[in-house]
Amino acid sequence: MPVTVTLSLSPKQASDEKTYVSAAARLAGVPTEHIALARLVKRSVDARGRNVKVNLTLELYTDEHEVPGEVHFDYPDVSGREEVIIVGGGPAGLFCALRLIESGFRPIILERGKEVSERKRDVAALNRNGRLDPDSNYAFGEGGAGTFSDGKLFTRSKKRGDYNKALQTLVFHGADPAILYEAHPHIGTDKLPGIMTAIRRTITSCGGEVLFGRRVTGLTIRDGAVTGAVCGDERFTARNVVLATGHSANDIYHMLHESGILLEAKAFAMGVRVEHPQALIDEIQYHGIGREYLPAAAYSLTAQVGGRGVYSFCMCPGGVIVPAMTDSRESVVNGMSSSGRNSRWANSGIVTEIRLSDYAHLTERWGVLAGLRYREELEHAARAYGGPAQTAPAQRLTDFVNGRMSQSLPPSSYVPGRHASRLDEWLPELISSSLREGFRIFGRRMHGFLTDEAQIVGVESRTSSPVRIPRDKESLMHPQIAGLYPAGEGAGYAGGIISAALDGERIAEAIARRNRHVTENTTSIRK
Repeated sequence: MPVTVTLSLSPKQASDEKTYVSAAARLAGVPTEHIALARLVKRSVDARGRNVKVNLTLELYTDEHEVPGEVHFDYPDVSGREEVIIVGGGPAGLFCALRLIESGFRPIILERGKEVSERKRDVAALNRNGRLDPDSNYAFGEGGAGTFSDGKLFTRSKKRGDYNKALQTLVFHGADPAILYEAHPHIGTDKLPGIMTAIRRTITSCGGEVLFGRRVTGLTIRDGAVTGAVCGDERFTARNVVLATGHSANDIYHMLHESGILLEAKAFAMGVRVEHPQALIDEIQYHGIGREYLPAAAYSLTAQVGGRGVYSFCMCPGGVIVPAMTDSRESVVNGMSSSGRNSRWANSGIVTEIRLSDYAHLTERWGVLAGLRYREELEHAARAYGGPAQTAPAQRLTDFVNGRMSQSLPPSSYVPGRHASRLDEWLPELISSSLREGFRIFGRRMHGFLTDEAQIVGVESRTSSPVRIPRDKESLMHPQIAGLYPAGEGAGYAGGIISAALDGERIAEAIARRNRHVTENTTSIRK
């Protein structure tokens, strides 16, 4: 077994491999020349004290240890095997497909958007205030919303699945191996498109299919079991269908509801994006010591305001704000950053929880889709106050907190442009009042956070879905329809790239169990 050593070093010491390996060898009592491999297994920054430290955990392999090799995945050829339809080519759909291949199934992914190279052009046009393609944008297309997002990789739940295997899968398909040991792993929006393309090539090289421009318009159901999916005039047949459509596929929720398929309303969260100069966040978090040898500083903030949670979401150090709407009548923003996190700005969603009781007034007309309507109304209001095309409403943070109009706006990473607006006047009172007090609390916790240099941009409304597609806890199938598997963020069972990926794998494993059960029963009957 290797020797495990944990070190607490200065940022400069932790940046030099020779220095930290020598320190680890001394601590372990092993001569440096006897070390065959020093594998970094965890790295984290501890900025709680005045002296910022970097904590490293290493595994030391000497000449007498067997040095581990690179992890390699051997996916079998599934041509001619039973097909499984996967609706949506985001993390849940892609990882479900990979796990299905490992289990001997042939996945058929139906993706409404375009492959990533074409999608890049549509996203670039959107940033230039060009035409919005409702099927190819920051939310829809190869890789889903995760392709053009910050690429942060974490999951709060340890019960979702094999977290390390998911990271290894990403590394196998081109991600930086650093994600295996960083405490807060991050890929970057410049790297994710290539990784998504590599995953698609693995799927197709094994006999699976990834079909683009296939917006699912219906499901075929017979005797309480799904038999396939419909894309306009095309029909696809399979006895297992995975719904992994993401939290922005409003048309899927409406299609299911109109078909009488059971849905559930759920709580969610909405708010704004707040943007600061990255240098200011660095100064606050690193206590003014400078950022040499350190990554762009991040933060995580939570507060309770009148019993309602207010918290930071998808914090993007060294990042940019992007237009994330899927309809030209909306204004929606999100954040992302490249692998280098080298933008001049830091941004984060600051959101507050939205409860079922908050939109009860819409339930009589909209039923289980009332939360979806509540979200749409806010996004339409943001468009009305944001100006033409993708221009977004914005306000200086101090002006928002003090209830006054911003006479000017500071520079921003948001390329399409901003329009000065009093967000506190048109945001629902429960959102604006919660955010206002939340920002005051955050300003007391992070001295300098509540500043005239910061601004808010609206709206951040796609943190999660306001609708859940129910599923049985054991089989993971929809309780009404055999063979229908809701998965990922859009179904209400995940909240990020990794949690969605792991949920997709769980669905694949459930399909494999069902297939074994059906096969065993059939064999028993034949006997």
